Amino acid sequence: MTPSAVQINRCCLVGNPRLYPEGVTHETLDAAAAPLPAEAIDAIERAATSAHRSAHPHEALFSERAANIKQSAVRDVFDISLRPGLVSLAGGSPYLQSLPLERLAATAANIIAKDGLTALQYGGGQGTEELRTQICEVMAAEGIVDALPQNVVITAGSQSAQDVATKVFCNPGDVVLVENPTYVGALNTFEAYQVEVATVEMDDDGLVPELLEARIAALQTAGKSVKLLYTIPNFNNPSGITLAAERRQQIVDICRKANILVLEDNPYGLLRYKGRPLAPLRAANPADVIYLGSFSKIFAPGLRIGWALVPEHLQRRYYLASESVTLCPPALNQMLVSAYLRDYDWKGQIETYRGLYAERCAAMLAALETHMPAGASWTSPEGGFFVWVTLPEGVDTYPLLKQAIDAGVVFIPGAAFTPSDQPSNKLRLAFSAVPPAAIGEGVRRLAGVLRESLAAL
Repeated sequence: MTPSAVQINRCCLVGNPRLYPEGVTHETLDAAAAPLPAEAIDAIERAATSAHRSAHPHEALFSERAANIKQSAVRDVFDISLRPGLVSLAGGSPYLQSLPLERLAATAANIIAKDGLTALQYGGGQGTEELRTQICEVMAAEGIVDALPQNVVITAGSQSAQDVATKVFCNPGDVVLVENPTYVGALNTFEAYQVEVATVEMDDDGLVPELLEARIAALQTAGKSVKLLYTIPNFNNPSGITLAAERRQQIVDICRKANILVLEDNPYGLLRYKGRPLAPLRAANPADVIYLGSFSKIFAPGLRIGWALVPEHLQRRYYLASESVTLCPPALNQMLVSAYLRDYDWKGQIETYRGLYAERCAAMLAALETHMPAGASWTSPEGGFFVWVTLPEGVDTYPLLKQAIDAGVVFIPGAAFTPSDQPSNKLRLAFSAVPPAAIGEGVRRLAGVLRESLAAL
């Protein structure tokens, strides 16, 4: 581990009664320790202020695009995610233990045994027709009832779909509008393509239409070319905020008037804890919205299968750009997803996820109410994986990460989720992959760190 990496107090995680209150066992906390997903790694790297490493001569060969990608030695810290007793509230991973893994293993084996020459061969660049048709059925459950398979492009997760959209529509110096805060992977993609990222503030009901309209007017008056609005309208990552139903059409109308495409990212839409999903922006606006979906949150992220539903007049250019990157999505993975959608009760599995995540969200909100110091506030999501915590002005949550790790808990500093280089008094907590008892213990540990920081102000 490099000197600049966040260091671990190795003596404080295991065998310390202070870290294990009554009712919380070592085994319970081990269930909360898992490898951090790439999204969490990228997020903490963005939050780091510098790499503190010597330059290699080959770095002079980097493109300007590569120079825009933030990186740091903080990656060295992630071996600690497997350390017994550490509670990770950092990674937004689905709880795969609820899947019928043995049956899925048999399904995968059967695909290879019976259709291995297809499953292990190159496939079509747009994805299989069967899966594209099934994806239209998934989107119908989300509220999009007019999708056609020929306008669906299967991608290597929705991250890849977002990358293709940026490549197709954005030149260096163009502007992409985003919610503040927004997904770390989106920021990394936009910056890699040398795109200027302009934020629009949210309130408890999501993007504020008046602020969006004013932001667009100011940018266009300044001579900027605004190409896209990237939005996560349902249970935003990282804030957990949902765009209110009455604002959705307003947002699209504002963008249409300014000739700005909406890039709608909806990986969590089916994971609303109660009631039916809100209709996506794409539902009533087929010509103005590129809709991104994924099986990562509703099935299995390791399969890396996502999709873009592209307006018909844009589909061909988008598809060709996607094909030039991945050639073709993996046939075996597509066939496994198709079998899951065809032969399993995938809607019942989503109901299981909803109940499980609702319980864990409630556990986190209760723990925050019990343990958080005065002056802290947080969102109360209606679905998804995340809670967004705001601390008083003057607190920088990135330096607190080391102290939190020493105390046995990991979070994502808020600076990861904004294009700004300024310190952030916010942080993201993820509850999706952590048992309720461990959530409570992790919040208790974090609260102690925050209390000490606030006392020092």
